[in-house]
Amino acid sequence: MKDYPYWHIDAFTLGDAPLTGNQAAVMVLDHWLSDDWLARIAAENNFAETAFLVPDTSDAADWELRWFTPATEVRLCGHATLASGHAMLAAGDAAEVRFRTRQAGVLSVRRCADGYDLALPAIPTVPGDFDDAVALLGGDMLRVYLSEHRYALFVFADEAAVRALRPDLRALAALGDWQFICTAPGGATDVVSRVFVPGAGVDEDSFTGSAHAVLTPYWAERLGRARFSALQASQRGGEALCRLDGDRAILTGRCATVVAGTFRLPG
Repeated sequence: MKDYPYWHIDAFTLGDAPLTGNQAAVMVLDHWLSDDWLARIAAENNFAETAFLVPDTSDAADWELRWFTPATEVRLCGHATLASGHAMLAAGDAAEVRFRTRQAGVLSVRRCADGYDLALPAIPTVPGDFDDAVALLGGDMLRVYLSEHRYALFVFADEAAVRALRPDLRALAALGDWQFICTAPGGATDVVSRVFVPGAGVDEDSFTGSAHAVLTPYWAERLGRARFSALQASQRGGEALCRLDGDRAILTGRCATVVAGTFRLPG
């Protein structure tokens, strides 16, 4: 058997509280295992995402990074990238770590006074229609916005309407691996959201970094300012400070390491 470094990290926690935010497994490999093995490991972990790191041999970044849900590989995952940054930075004195991804370019995590800054590509949306999803989500929806990467943004009047949603998750899953982002002005925070991704094996996500890459340009324009606070009102709850910086969404959040150890696989 061969041992691989492994961390179970809560990312975008409520303050410094563990067991809030979104869970991610982070594993460091010395080379890429087969996609079948990566998928099986992610299914074994059974978190929203498992992040796999391999040392980057190019000059573009420090690590290569891929993310898997228990059901599929994804093109972009924010919370598992923040968790990976925390795992790589916590033990040293480096200020920043960079990750080269296959579909989302180079992403960075940098230390800051409030935890870490995660820089993601800002994802713009345009007004659209998604009648099937509107019916399955329920609630009194105001507007719908769509992006080319299968992100669907549904805007509600207030936080109470978002919290009251009880969507038909099985029927939403049948629509495909869309990310259904439901949002409204918040109470204690500027913005509130809930995110459902049942088509990718995640019924309701605890905190979704990629969803906030969608929310950041939308709310920055609507609020008329580049910075705002955001709460994802899942059962666990998670929070971030969001900032639009050109074509990047900068998400500031904290992490808590819950488990550190080794993952054993056949050598």
